[in-house]
Amino acid sequence: MFAKNEGPIDRGVRAVLGLAALVATFTLLNGIWQIVAGVVAFMLLVTAAVGVCPLYSVLGINTCPVKPGTRG
Repeated sequence: MFAKNEGPIDRGVRAVLGLAALVATFTLLNGIWQIVAGVVAFMLLVTAAVGVCPLYSVLGINTCPVKPGTRG
């Protein structure tokens, strides 16, 4: 469907931030902030797992490294 547009560092940062937001959701926050943190955690973890960020696609950003011998 979409081409991967996240590199390994980008995916790692998203995963770490997603886990931090998930922990905050269940331990530190309440009310509307708990919902916001939960949604943000879900989005970060899904995009880290899949390797595709729809917002990157819209903005034309690609942090995925190009394989040697190929052209983008």
